[in-house]
Amino acid sequence: MRSPASASDVPRSRAAPGAASGEPSGDRPVAPAALVPVLRALPPSCGPVRLVAVDGHAGSGKTTFAASLAGELGGAPVLHLDDLASHDAFFDWTGRLTDQVLTPLAHGRTARYAPYDWNRAAFPHEPGATKTLPPAPVVLVEGVGAGRRALRPWLACVLWMDMAARDAWRRGRERDGEDLAEFWERWTRAETAHFAEDPSHSSANYLVRQGELGFQVRKGPAGDR
Repeated sequence: MRSPASASDVPRSRAAPGAASGEPSGDRPVAPAALVPVLRALPPSCGPVRLVAVDGHAGSGKTTFAASLAGELGGAPVLHLDDLASHDAFFDWTGRLTDQVLTPLAHGRTARYAPYDWNRAAFPHEPGATKTLPPAPVVLVEGVGAGRRALRPWLACVLWMDMAARDAWRRGRERDGEDLAEFWERWTRAETAHFAEDPSHSSANYLVRQGELGFQVRKGPAGDR
């Protein structure tokens, strides 16, 4: 991972969110809307941006939850880490993320990156293939490993999708079908190795669980740190 241009560009580690009206506390779950004032009140963590990670096992509902939370936040931008990963580097995207996204945001600039094409197995080079990510007050980063060790100094908050790996992977396999069975075999081995070396759950400020009534949020292991 390339370091930012200067030490002043590297954000300080952030304490967990403080108590706020309606904030999840203890084991009492609340609706995701309760996170909105909490996230907006956090100190910026990446330049002017409050960068919020949505992490969890593949198939656990990260993308769906991030879209829902972004809507609650009035249309907050969402970065999908699948756009920066590739078939050859499921988790070796930290340098790309730092160069193309974190460093521009830390300077208050719009980030620009070319999303990986999983069907063509290549990063596009065509004009117009670039996506943009503005330095909004809150930006969500969703994907497996979003709360990884190297990113935590840039993060204002870590949200973890509270679903066991075996259940999440089963959902993912059912969603993708037999055509991607071999891919899932490779993926689950890589994900298991990643979280064994660099777990995110213990650093989660909040846990998110999906039930019959929708998503519910409660304090995580790092909620009071």
